[in-house]
Amino acid sequence: MRWTLKPTPDLQKIKHLSQALQVDGVIASLLVQRGIETFEEAKNFFRPKLSDLHNPYLMKDMDKAVKRIEQAIENGENILVFGDYDVDGTTAVSLMSSYLHSYYPNVATYIPDRYAEGYGVSFQGIDFADDNGMTLIIALDCGIKSIDKVEYAKQKGIDFIICDHHRPGDELPDAVAVLDPKRTDCTYPYDELCGCGVGFKLIQALAENRGQTITDLVTYLDLVATAIAADIVPITGENRVLATFGLDVINTFPRPGIQALIQNVKKQKLTIGDVVFQIAPRINAAGRIYHGNKAVELLTEFNLEQAQEFAAMIEGLNAERKDLDKQITTEALMQIVSNNEQERFTTVVYDENWHKGVIGIVASRLTETYYRPTLVFTKSGDKLAASARSVKDFDVYNALEACADHLEQFGGHMYAAGLTLKEEQYSGFKQRFEEVVRQTIAPELLVPEVQVDAEIDFSDITPKFFRILKQFEPFGPGNMTPVFLSRGLMDTGYGKAIGADETHLRLFVKQGDAEGYAAVGFGLASKMNIACSGKPFEAVYSIEENEWNGNVSTQLRLRDIRTEE
Repeated sequence: MRWTLKPTPDLQKIKHLSQALQVDGVIASLLVQRGIETFEEAKNFFRPKLSDLHNPYLMKDMDKAVKRIEQAIENGENILVFGDYDVDGTTAVSLMSSYLHSYYPNVATYIPDRYAEGYGVSFQGIDFADDNGMTLIIALDCGIKSIDKVEYAKQKGIDFIICDHHRPGDELPDAVAVLDPKRTDCTYPYDELCGCGVGFKLIQALAENRGQTITDLVTYLDLVATAIAADIVPITGENRVLATFGLDVINTFPRPGIQALIQNVKKQKLTIGDVVFQIAPRINAAGRIYHGNKAVELLTEFNLEQAQEFAAMIEGLNAERKDLDKQITTEALMQIVSNNEQERFTTVVYDENWHKGVIGIVASRLTETYYRPTLVFTKSGDKLAASARSVKDFDVYNALEACADHLEQFGGHMYAAGLTLKEEQYSGFKQRFEEVVRQTIAPELLVPEVQVDAEIDFSDITPKFFRILKQFEPFGPGNMTPVFLSRGLMDTGYGKAIGADETHLRLFVKQGDAEGYAAVGFGLASKMNIACSGKPFEAVYSIEENEWNGNVSTQLRLRDIRTEE
């Protein structure tokens, strides 16, 4: 692992901010690294306000979207809320449908079948709308490239409003309104919203049109925060406000569906990380193993007892997902070895029997072993479908674009994408993808990197320091958990490998005469010989709270350790 110490920001800026906020230099440096240089900027960072949210009408086509929905309601039209089957899509559908249902009854929902229909707007979904007399479809977290589908709907007399956050192509669908802050002609001040976030801006505009205020919409923010966490969008700007207030809803008065999912999580206060690892996989499991409709049923259910029944079913699907994930990851790793592909610049594996619902997770797992752009393929109807995952700072979407002549279709982001191709295109694509990555990736990007915010001593970790550090939450892209470097560390003799397979490391670490800390390093048991040699070592780590049997303590989350240089 590469340890990269971030450059120390301008010392005058650090000194000025340290004095203005009455905080130590390390805290001030962390803030300046995040672009926060004044008292007012720090106040907005530490104390986000709902009033910081932008006017939704600044988004291109928002006025058209609101006008068409109000027209539909006035005419008594049937509205279909359509969304993708992942967390961002199902939360967005739940958000939009439950808001519209609060004052208008003629609203139905539709989540495409991952296997029968695939990603995004589908002809089957449009036919469903047509068969049921629906004349307006609101598409969420998808649709930005659905030019042919929107045209097909138009021929049937069905209008589209698209709420998406993916990169548009050269041409936009001919919809009544296309809400996407990534449109080149959209001047909305923040372009990193998730799909559910774009949906929230639409209900914010609808609410404003109906004389409601932002405080009337706070109860919907548990869904938005869940989508922000699951979709790994930057937790900066508007997303930071939405995530902060959404987490507050999750921790105080969540909707019954989320309450049912988290009732077994033994923590006093959930973080964004808990949402990523506890809530999101369960919501995702519905669409991966069975059908995304089940996630929408859970998230829109307001009877707790019924929600608990839905949650129990989803818990079973999640257990099945875990088993499949483990099995397919093992098979994929064996395939890499048997094909003698350990030293390539990419991982591209395929088995027609792999479950399509977990290939994205498997792709992420494979990057943990072979740190490089990864695609996992399976059979999907008469074509092959794949999920792509990338490594830090490498744009896999651009790499796929360079291979477009081998593909049927593709879409996604810098770090994650989906694609389909014909079976006979597979070997040619695999070769071309390897060539593109080999020619364009910087060698250092193939080595995992841990970025270190600051070098500190244990004596710097005072109660005030940690109290302020916790106020940097919620953490995520653009505001990652601060990582520190400390040298001259010694284990006090309690170091041991832990976990069912003993792959993790637990230490009690001291530095000179300063207070010592329990430290946990997941996947670091192989470094036990360094930590427990009786010689000083150095470590990179984050600082966190550990809850155990009702007791809360400060512990270090080790990222890596090495011998003293």
